[in-house]
Amino acid sequence: MIKQESIQVPLSQGNASLHLRYIHNPDKQGPIVLCLHGAIENGKIFYTHSNKGFAPYLAKQGYRCFVLDLRGRGDSEPAIDKNHDYGQTESILEDIPTALDFISSRLGRRPEYWVAHSWGGVIMNSVFARFPSEIEHVRACAYFGSKRSLYNNHPEKLLKANILWYWLAYYYTKKYGFLPAKKLRWGSDSETAKSHRQSAQWAQISPWVDSDDAFDYGAALENITLPPTLHIAGVSDKALAQPIDITMFMKESGIGIQELKIYGKKYGHKHNYGHIDMLTHPNAINDQFQDVLYWFDYYKG
Repeated sequence: MIKQESIQVPLSQGNASLHLRYIHNPDKQGPIVLCLHGAIENGKIFYTHSNKGFAPYLAKQGYRCFVLDLRGRGDSEPAIDKNHDYGQTESILEDIPTALDFISSRLGRRPEYWVAHSWGGVIMNSVFARFPSEIEHVRACAYFGSKRSLYNNHPEKLLKANILWYWLAYYYTKKYGFLPAKKLRWGSDSETAKSHRQSAQWAQISPWVDSDDAFDYGAALENITLPPTLHIAGVSDKALAQPIDITMFMKESGIGIQELKIYGKKYGHKHNYGHIDMLTHPNAINDQFQDVLYWFDYYKG
């Protein structure tokens, strides 16, 4: 019996709170997993209320999953509007550490497995760079379509990145004071002007440096061994995370064990997966979800 619990975790400053969705089988006390969404998305990329998706899949195997909505996204409160000036620096320095501390206080230890979709992988590796002591708690990671800079030259990338993300998004953030991506039907959630600006800077081929305090993530990770990480690519993900983009992200993500697997019919899988349906397609259970489970089982320690 899979149970879902909605939890609001107060942040130390202001009246904001983070939303955590705790998905687990109360009869099983398995390993703890933290799931993090990407830009213009929220935690629902990992689950439905009817227990479909990646987090319920892991819960059925005995894992205890916490799905985080970053500040202002999903069910975190309050929702993003023009008055919010936080960005990805705050996600790295405040949101994720707050979530980790809560999970530790609730269950007695920190998550042993970290999972991300898209930009969430960049944020998670940035946390490892800032707080390398967190690495000792994590047995393995799995990143679905995560990349930092875009190296591919597919025409779809020219539309989604060069025109939408690097040009139109700046227009809309200036017009509204934030990026109303859901209203524009670009994604499932909004971004603050700062979070969009910071992610747009990093998505270009440029140094991995924080715009707030000039912290150099690339330099910090250069000689750090990160947890063993399985990177997942979809053959139909033409614009946002082609294998070349993921490979370059892997090269700047420390010296630990990393593996890239590509999912599509020509590789013997049941569907040609794209950037979103690599987590939402029904066939994912028998393809990448199963492989992530094998990856986690292998690194149980």
